Amino acid sequence: MVSLIEQIDKMTSQNVLVSDATKSEINMAIAVAVSNSALFTTAAQKPPVGPGGFITISRKKLLQNLEISGAARLNTWVDSMKASSPTHIKSTPSLCQDQSSWILHHPSALEMFEQITKASKGKQIVMFLDYDGTLSPIVEDPDRAFMSDAMRATVRKLARYFPTAIVSGRCRDKVYSFVRLAELYYAGSHGMDIKGPSKGSKYKNGAHQAVLFQPASEFVPMIDEVYKALLEKTKSTPGAKVEHNKFCVSVHFRCVDEKRWSELALQVRSVLKDYPKLRLTQGRKVLEIRPTIKWDKGKALEFLLESLGFANCTDVFPVYIGDDRTDEDAFKVLRERGQGFGILVSKIPKDTNASYSLQEPSEVMDFLQRLVRWKRLSLRRQFRVRRRFEEMATSLAN
Repeated sequence: MVSLIEQIDKMTSQNVLVSDATKSEINMAIAVAVSNSALFTTAAQKPPVGPGGFITISRKKLLQNLEISGAARLNTWVDSMKASSPTHIKSTPSLCQDQSSWILHHPSALEMFEQITKASKGKQIVMFLDYDGTLSPIVEDPDRAFMSDAMRATVRKLARYFPTAIVSGRCRDKVYSFVRLAELYYAGSHGMDIKGPSKGSKYKNGAHQAVLFQPASEFVPMIDEVYKALLEKTKSTPGAKVEHNKFCVSVHFRCVDEKRWSELALQVRSVLKDYPKLRLTQGRKVLEIRPTIKWDKGKALEFLLESLGFANCTDVFPVYIGDDRTDEDAFKVLRERGQGFGILVSKIPKDTNASYSLQEPSEVMDFLQRLVRWKRLSLRRQFRVRRRFEEMATSLAN
């Protein structure tokens, strides 16, 4: 079987998807939520059976309903922005019922901790962590999304026992400036910029000591152009912030008045229509512009597993923790591999491929700390058992 790494050059040179602006807009529209309780789901999946209140729009119906006029496409963008970024979480009986049903299918990783560690017995756990909303709280100013000292200390201890990677939509250098732990793997720009540990990792080996992979490097000049154009276009919209993430561009609208979201969407659309090789995706109050290559956080997870020597191993147990739509690509990969699991960080029900849930970064830290304690105790037990065997062998020899 040809390895993922061996296919990379072929993938990035042959599988660039040339789409037009309409296709980008349709892709956004498919993510629109239509339930009364502000839940969202993808149109590619059927509504779940039983309680839960999730409703989806079929792709065929959506395409039939989309008008050709720019106004209709713009409204689709804005509807998608609202669906993925609710400004208020309403506490209603129906939402409470939905949440109870959702929790049954995505139980708390803290409450299920013993079952999780039991499933990982005899396997090498590999940790993948999103940054914003997972290791740090979501804040109005993305430049101030600092992680706490306690979280940093926790992640440092985690990396002593497990290979650990930060996988973020942010520029890799920006994420590193927040985390400041040289023993980790970093995958920035939604996995399009990957670098291995510079020190302190016992998992590095051979040619992969400084993993560096950038499948979208040819798009850098184009991304620079789009960044400059968006800076100029959006400067008239108060609160809009454009972030250059090297291989992608983020337009944050967390501080933009909701009444001006249509204006912002129009500005972004006016720039993106001239770049058919770029696509638009969404996160929590952020529009993401990135290359249309077949590469995402799920591909980055697979690349890192192969770089660590776990490509076709049955004794590896990947754990991915994230809060955003873009993390779904990684959750889906884990489901398809039938290895490890995903943990979604969210206070509200969301359609997800993750197996478990945590509500906020503080719970993520609790989970990671428990994982460190569990591993430390396991190693101590192994050491005691080994020492007893050595003592017995010595006694028999005498």
